[in-house]
Amino acid sequence: MVAPRLFGNRRLWDSSASFFFLLQLLLSAVEAKQESVTADFDVRPGGMVHSYSQNLGDVACNFTYAAQGGTNEQWEMIIGVSDDKTLFSCSIWRPQGKSYLFFTQFKAEMKGAKIKYAMAYSAAGVGGQEDVPLKEEEFLVTEQTVSHREGKFHSQLAKLMIVAEKSHDELSFHALLPWHRGSSGLREKRARDVITASRIRCCKN
Repeated sequence: MVAPRLFGNRRLWDSSASFFFLLQLLLSAVEAKQESVTADFDVRPGGMVHSYSQNLGDVACNFTYAAQGGTNEQWEMIIGVSDDKTLFSCSIWRPQGKSYLFFTQFKAEMKGAKIKYAMAYSAAGVGGQEDVPLKEEEFLVTEQTVSHREGKFHSQLAKLMIVAEKSHDELSFHALLPWHRGSSGLREKRARDVITASRIRCCKN
């Protein structure tokens, strides 16, 4: 499995298992009382460039794509925010788990917050199946966008997950950086401690 780029310190995590543990903690289930935005939208083939956007407060998530083949597919965008309003998540995915469209390009952009990490998948884990991440060379992560790599992307996309930070004070997120050191058990304990402290709530697989 590929481990995604942690944008803040420009390195790849040494343990993909640790990353997926973090991802599931950060992108935890949305409860009714929690502040979030969930919306369905159609991903349309035909080769033309389309965009879809949602915002939560003054932070927006925008998905731009072009796809070929098949018919319209219903996708979902979920934006969540932590209790302290500093960490935002954006999940863009097909709830059925797999898309049968041939994507020629994609880009997810966060406005009003800087991306701290992100991951793209060719298949989403539903019905007991596991997420299938894109290869590292297929996509690019910057402070504002997650996008395909020209000539490297294999045209399969089913889910994007992003966590971005609004605050200029990066101490809350940089507490995650020591995870690449120590045993797996210690990394998991640090993960639980950090997530419990920040109480991030976003979207559900």
